Amino acid sequence: MRAVIQRVSRASVMINGRVHSQIGWGLLVLLGIEDADTAADIEWLSGKIVHLRIFEDAAGVMNESVLDKGGEILLISQFTLHASTKKGNRPSYIKASKPDMAIPLYKKMIQQLTSDLEKPIGTGVFGTDMKVELLNDGPVTIIIDTKKKE
Repeated sequence: MRAVIQRVSRASVMINGRVHSQIGWGLLVLLGIEDADTAADIEWLSGKIVHLRIFEDAAGVMNESVLDKGGEILLISQFTLHASTKKGNRPSYIKASKPDMAIPLYKKMIQQLTSDLEKPIGTGVFGTDMKVELLNDGPVTIIIDTKKKE
């Protein structure tokens, strides 16, 4: 799994011209799923997202998590995070999971993040054309790959 995590003042996702989900202060998470991903990846990544210390404490130091701060999470599926640009100019998405495998993992990630955050999260709709809007706070953007764990 690959995740692009952005600290936001607000974020929303529109589908067919209507707001489907929106959050205030917290994290926008773009999630790419590949066939090699497992429940262990979900648990590890969710824990990492919820406990990532990228919010400022009283001293102005990034030392608190979205959980510590009572923030929100908006999770959006994004198969293009597994794009390969090695050959030519047209990205290949061969590593991105097909819907029959990715949808159950996406749903499990929603459940895991909801559990770890201790409140419901916002989501997009898998496989749908979505318009995502955000106000990046900082900006702070972190990329995590469960296969690299850097």
